[in-house]
Amino acid sequence: MNYTDSAEKIIKYVGGKENVVKLIHCSTRLRFTLNDFDKTDLENLKKIDGVLGAVIAAGQCQVIIGNEVVEMYDAVMDQMGEINNQPKNTNLPKQKWYQILLDFVIAIFQPLVPAIAGGGILKSLLMLFSLFGWMSEKSDIYQVLNFVGSAPLYFLPILVAITTAQKLNVSIIVAVSTVSALVLPDMVASLDKGINLFGLGITNVTYSSQVFPAILTVLFYAVLEKYITKWCPKSLRVFLVPLLCMAIAVPTTLLILGPIGFYFGEGFATVILFLFKHFGFIATALLAAVLPLMVATGMHKAMIPYVIASIGSIGKELLYLPASLAHNMSESGVCFAIALKTKDNKTRATAVSAGISALFGITEPALYGITLQNKRALGSVMASSFFCGGAIGFLGIKAFALVGPGLASLPMYVDKSNPSNLVYAVWMFVVSLVLSFVTGFVFWKDEHMIDETTELLSAPIEGTIIPLTEVNDSVFSSGILGEGIAIRPKNGTLVSPADGSIMMVYETGHALGLKSAGGAEILFHIGLDTVKLQGKYFHVKVTEGQMVKKGDTLVQFDLEEIEKAGFDSTVMMVVTAYNDDKLSFPAITQSV
Repeated sequence: MNYTDSAEKIIKYVGGKENVVKLIHCSTRLRFTLNDFDKTDLENLKKIDGVLGAVIAAGQCQVIIGNEVVEMYDAVMDQMGEINNQPKNTNLPKQKWYQILLDFVIAIFQPLVPAIAGGGILKSLLMLFSLFGWMSEKSDIYQVLNFVGSAPLYFLPILVAITTAQKLNVSIIVAVSTVSALVLPDMVASLDKGINLFGLGITNVTYSSQVFPAILTVLFYAVLEKYITKWCPKSLRVFLVPLLCMAIAVPTTLLILGPIGFYFGEGFATVILFLFKHFGFIATALLAAVLPLMVATGMHKAMIPYVIASIGSIGKELLYLPASLAHNMSESGVCFAIALKTKDNKTRATAVSAGISALFGITEPALYGITLQNKRALGSVMASSFFCGGAIGFLGIKAFALVGPGLASLPMYVDKSNPSNLVYAVWMFVVSLVLSFVTGFVFWKDEHMIDETTELLSAPIEGTIIPLTEVNDSVFSSGILGEGIAIRPKNGTLVSPADGSIMMVYETGHALGLKSAGGAEILFHIGLDTVKLQGKYFHVKVTEGQMVKKGDTLVQFDLEEIEKAGFDSTVMMVVTAYNDDKLSFPAITQSV
């Protein structure tokens, strides 16, 4: 792959260097913070060599690369150089409160994963070596390496203070200094003996390995810094602002914020232990089955705080990482099956590469390259994940390190007190691979996306055509319902894109279904959440069973009033099914 050429195109299609405010990367994605998201060209981004997909989510333009993300990131940064663009906050994508919260959570916890994963796997390997008799627990090298593995979790509050301060754009040094007081050995000893502040007893909380007390502390510090800086004389700010912030934040944390954060974190573990005890294998099975959709929409990131809190609190994790073992291996097995069965060389190459990545715990190449492109593959992955996830939950397999389950990371399941935990994990690793391979091989069918029999559909309304991935609704943007287009309408007249018959009409008039003469089943959906209008502003012109011609009016709606009411007016046209006998998929033209 020519990283330089691909990097040049990526920069071009995110709107150029002048549009980039910030660029970071995670394990598989380039994450661009941009000034104007309308300047991005997602369709051309997806066509670049080395790019698996592109979405706008969580206030970022995310370019999915896969295993070679570091090399691509370096190539992009080499061409852009130092980024000095200031955020203008113009044309930013609107985010709902839960999207803002998810973005905050990801920004805090995502950077922590490499250190926690590295430390956890190191400790797991040491336990494995000890079980096999390859290394003595009393040896100096074992002790030193064990300390190294323990450090990220022990000093987790300090690491969290760094990432939280970065996200809130406050002084990292002062934030770390404030949180460090909580794990200071003398402070720990004083809390153990029992101390009082202002006549109030302080709860004895062990803050090492805790995350939520540190987050609350830095949030409080950020508020203090803002207001104290505002009223403090400029000549005294350099020392007076941090002095007052630390002097106020630490006692407040010891008295109020620390115990709140501690018990909140303990509550996480308690809830999961309850679920595991009463619904263990069912909860694991369901989570494993929906993980493809969670990863595709980024919702799996919301599990990271729980995993970190669980490992820090009880030293193990019972749900997400065991379920991920079933999902990751199912992705790998299905990809290998498709690689063996498909007659398409490009699909085979993608499937082999994605299968190897999933085998080592990185599933996004498989998801975006294979699974989400074909319902048969997605169904095979979800079915295998469900059954194997249930078996993993029934066996009670536990994880001890935060890292993507895969061939190289199997030591994450080493349990010194229960050696069978690793044995069960290895068995389920194999079973998940085999079951998913068989399922994928049986159900896979090559589907030619466009051939000489392909039916042509016109756009059903005048406006700007955008990819479904840009729709602010994960049901449409993830492709769960099917492939299609979205349109930002210029008027309120929805017409038929082809000859056919009306399959169904929603009472509220915001959606209807059409079966075209060529056999395609098409869903039209006008706006997001417009069902809440209860039919107001919608005037349906057809009835169920009615035959229509291409260009016939289906629905008229008051575009201006819908937008005035605060609703997103984007129109979606999704092909939910098509004629399998012809192996054809309708092509959608760019004009009405």
